Amino acid sequence: MNVFFEESGSFKAGSVLSRQGDAFQVELPGGRRAKVRAKDVLIEFEKPSAGELMQQAEAAAQDIDLDFLWECAPEDEFPFATLGAEYFGESFGSIERAALVLRMHGAPVYFRRKGRGMYQRAPQEQLKMALAGLERKRQQALVQAGYEDELKAGRLPEGFSGSKALALLTRPDKNTIEYKALEGAAAARGISQARLMLECGGIPSARALHEAKFLSEFFPHGTGFPPVTVGTLPEDLPEADVQAFSIDDITTTEIDDAFSVEHLADGRVRIGVHIAAPALGIERGDEVDAIARTRLSTVYMPGDKITMLPDSVVEAFTLAEGGLRPALSLYVIINRETQEIVASETRAERVFVKNNLRHNTLDELVTEEALAAGTGDYPHKEDIAVLWSFAQALFEKRQTARAGYGLRREVQRNTDFNFYVEGEHITITPRRRGSPLDTIVAELAILANSSWGAFLHDHGVPGIYRSQRAFGAPTGPKRTRMQTNAAPHEGLGVTQYAWSTSPLRRYVDLVNQWQLLACVQHGVTAKLAAPFKPKDADLFAVVQGFDDTYTAYADHQRRMEYFWCLRWLKQENRKQVVASVVKGDLVRLEEIPLLLHVPGLGVHARGTRLQMEVMSIDELTVEASVRLLHVLDAPTVTSGSEAEEADEGEEEIIDVAEESAEGEAEAQAEADLDGGAAEPGDAENAAGTSDAAADQQHVAEPGR
Repeated sequence: MNVFFEESGSFKAGSVLSRQGDAFQVELPGGRRAKVRAKDVLIEFEKPSAGELMQQAEAAAQDIDLDFLWECAPEDEFPFATLGAEYFGESFGSIERAALVLRMHGAPVYFRRKGRGMYQRAPQEQLKMALAGLERKRQQALVQAGYEDELKAGRLPEGFSGSKALALLTRPDKNTIEYKALEGAAAARGISQARLMLECGGIPSARALHEAKFLSEFFPHGTGFPPVTVGTLPEDLPEADVQAFSIDDITTTEIDDAFSVEHLADGRVRIGVHIAAPALGIERGDEVDAIARTRLSTVYMPGDKITMLPDSVVEAFTLAEGGLRPALSLYVIINRETQEIVASETRAERVFVKNNLRHNTLDELVTEEALAAGTGDYPHKEDIAVLWSFAQALFEKRQTARAGYGLRREVQRNTDFNFYVEGEHITITPRRRGSPLDTIVAELAILANSSWGAFLHDHGVPGIYRSQRAFGAPTGPKRTRMQTNAAPHEGLGVTQYAWSTSPLRRYVDLVNQWQLLACVQHGVTAKLAAPFKPKDADLFAVVQGFDDTYTAYADHQRRMEYFWCLRWLKQENRKQVVASVVKGDLVRLEEIPLLLHVPGLGVHARGTRLQMEVMSIDELTVEASVRLLHVLDAPTVTSGSEAEEADEGEEEIIDVAEESAEGEAEAQAEADLDGGAAEPGDAENAAGTSDAAADQQHVAEPGR
């Protein structure tokens, strides 16, 4: 005897070997044996065999007309055999019985299972709705198949037009037929979805995809600003009796800092560092603060930027030339002979900005040689000469402090690069680092950030500091962190360091400026009047949020710089390039700030110049492949202590190159305003490299 039974939601047939009570020992066609309870058996039959029954029943089930079967079924629950007799008539054998069960069980839209062998037909309205849903799915499947065929053929379907193609790659809804078609076509072609869309013309360029991915994650609602009202300035804000000037790149619009020089009696000079003061017109918790706290920083990338503050706010507080501008000023009186600071003062005031000087026009005129000889004709010539001497003294003082921490003298690359983008065309121009203007801006900014950090600490007012200390041994690796209490920044050689000089571009600086204004306006009671009180949990939240966001912005900037370097190679049709060995298989191209790993490069001394062949460039994955053609020249090998000293002297830059190449580091000598090299994504006048240009460096903070 054979039985047709239900097991784990499916139907099977087998030969009965034995029966004990209400259980059968059954052997299935494949040889497996199973114990089957009698209540699970739906049909007992002698012929055909179990295997033949299943084969013939499955074929017969496909011929059963579900609509007619549903019409024949009673409205109440019924055993399948009742409907079988109605549908098949007298020819209702074991094969038909099994076929009927298989057909009804496989059509839950028409029939609902109510128990072993028991069914009930679906209500007519529900059946119509279910059938309509199935029809929609069938039509969608046809459309999806059509989309997939189009994509496989390298054509963009009509349903992928507009911004939908980018959305499928940045914030996809994986339940849509468009995404499923893209996924299927990409898998069939053996390429990534992004590359398929690029080939089909769904995205205009790899650049558009990189930018769209960043915007979808950090600016999902767009980069525009809602209408805002600029706060009014205090009526009693005094007017400074100075004429200030700024030093920035030609592209700078968020001018944060300016300087002034006053000659006093007894060979003394009063130098002013004037920082734009948006904190005078923005209050914690207002609509502008909400915007700034959401963005946390201006985002810089080659050819573009996304500002932290609305244009109307920037225009109200930027230190544009030709008028009185609100500023927070640090004044230091120095002895011209010793360059020592004899007094300092912080004021909130209005400052007349006479000129916005630009690196593009001054860098070639203001050289060390010209300053030493007193030659050249340019605005604020005498003031710049005074600032140059003071900046040199500040630099040497910091080097002495660094030596006390077991650090070598600051080392940086001599060449930096500016990126200028016009449409899809890129121009990359070298710019010498460490110029007098660079040094002036960097050292005065470090002085302001360090002095104001001490100012907050002395008043007992919390601020946001950047500290850097050795990890383990004094000469061990250094960790940089942001915290709310004063601590040394060993890499810069200062006792404390609080970012305060870019309040138009960084939220941390805006927060610190609120705290500084409280100290200026309330003196010893500042701790009670400051927007952020000691141990304010919200201040810790600002630190954490800023650190994460600022790092992400910097990573995007580095990625886009890398992208534009690759675009430059394609644009200039460079099949061969010259590079120098940084360390191991890492090389740096000479014409552009591009670092590449070259597998199988071999062992070469640091600084060895190599002729490389460009094998491939992939803008989508932002990768390039090069190989060594031949060695151009190698550096002269010294011996003994000189060789060791030279090797150590470059170690800082090597760490910078490696970290930048991996997109992990922050900045070389936090020297954007931290001492001579720029921090990626930082808008400070990196050792004089301003705003947009300063934010395009491939250097890293020492020890980070």
